[in-house]
Amino acid sequence: MGGTEVDWLKIDDVAKETGLTKRTIRYYEEIGLIKSPERSDGGMRLYTEEDVQHLKNIVLARKVLGFSLQEIQEYLQIHEQVELHRSKFSSSSDDDQRTAELEQMREAVTKQIGLLDVKIQEIARVREELVALQERITNALKR
Repeated sequence: MGGTEVDWLKIDDVAKETGLTKRTIRYYEEIGLIKSPERSDGGMRLYTEEDVQHLKNIVLARKVLGFSLQEIQEYLQIHEQVELHRSKFSSSSDDDQRTAELEQMREAVTKQIGLLDVKIQEIARVREELVALQERITNALKR
């Protein structure tokens, strides 16, 4: 497991910190939503703070944004692209390279905004349907 000092977390700790069940965490690993964690000599899953943050991003995307697992996968892939370009931007001193990385970040963030816009439109449509139903119920009660 390399020479760098890492604070490893067990799946119980990760579950408590993220609010997910151990079963859900293992399922996310199985479907590729999270990378397979390191393993102890005894085969126990060992997670890093980065893994926990990744899981928290998934929870946010599911609960707050209402994304499906497939949408989460796409959203997180775009997020990883942004982080990669941000890292390249920060480590480069070449102006042309930095400009190219900024353009790539802008393109990726635009894709993320597009995913959110689609979700917002879906939510707005459902809300409109409910408001219309509420109005019909209110009118029926007035008769």
